[in-house]
Amino acid sequence: MRSWLAAWSVAAILAAATVARAADDPLKVCLDEDRPPLSVHLRGKPDSGFDVLLAQAIAERMGRPLKIQWFESKLDEDSSPQLEANALLSDGRCSLVGGYALTTDSLVKPGMKTARLPAFSGATRDDRRRRVAVGVLAPSQPYVYSPMTVVLGPKARGRKIGDIGDLAGLRLAIESGSLGDAILMTFDKGRLIDGITHLVPGRDDLLGALQRGDYDATLIDLGRFDAHRAAHPDTAITASGYYYPIGANRGYVGLASDPALIDAVNSALTGLAAEGKIAEFGKQAGLTYLPPREPAILGDVWMKIIQR
Repeated sequence: MRSWLAAWSVAAILAAATVARAADDPLKVCLDEDRPPLSVHLRGKPDSGFDVLLAQAIAERMGRPLKIQWFESKLDEDSSPQLEANALLSDGRCSLVGGYALTTDSLVKPGMKTARLPAFSGATRDDRRRRVAVGVLAPSQPYVYSPMTVVLGPKARGRKIGDIGDLAGLRLAIESGSLGDAILMTFDKGRLIDGITHLVPGRDDLLGALQRGDYDATLIDLGRFDAHRAAHPDTAITASGYYYPIGANRGYVGLASDPALIDAVNSALTGLAAEGKIAEFGKQAGLTYLPPREPAILGDVWMKIIQR
């Protein structure tokens, strides 16, 4: 009897130690350092953004401290958000990547065995050169809906937009190769093409040109307009209130090899959503918060656009 009690006591002590270690183990979340109002990391200033507030709340629900791994995502033809996220997770830089667009294309098994890491805080010269063996991604449930919206310049202020066709006759500007570009160029067999001017992403200032009155309207991600409005409170460009009907939810993504973590995150998200906390975080961050919509994971977006 004494030997059984001794064995039970040892097992209980070991279990308690394991729980304590888990509580001390930080929840590591990777966030883009320059994606306002979702996530912002600036030297000398407090970290901010909707995804920062949400990650803090989830870590608190799980009884773990939060550690954010900041990274920089390049917007160019050679970048792949899917592979960048996979590399960060597979290298152990984090267990979750936040603000991830949930589409079937972004969640497919990688076609290559390795990928390069994006630039991240604390990266060494060797980190910038090496490749990481990648795994398979697994999504959480979505926590915010991220649609495209029509934004109007000062000369088109007050224009009623109920459909893309209502942009006919306006001077349209769009960034080449963007989702908005595909939508406008293919609408109604190219009916808007003659009114479209293409700008180079990263070189031309799309919203600045709209602000100056060079163009009348554009089609961009709603969060991008929120960021512009926060940085320029006196801006002359306005939201039309129209959301393109094909949009993606955002959520977390982790590795399929850790399903328990995804389950725990989903439980935390469900509780926070029921209490209205997620919408509150959006308001605090200056985000036009829209709750997730079906389908939870968007199918072939390009085919849907062409079919419309």
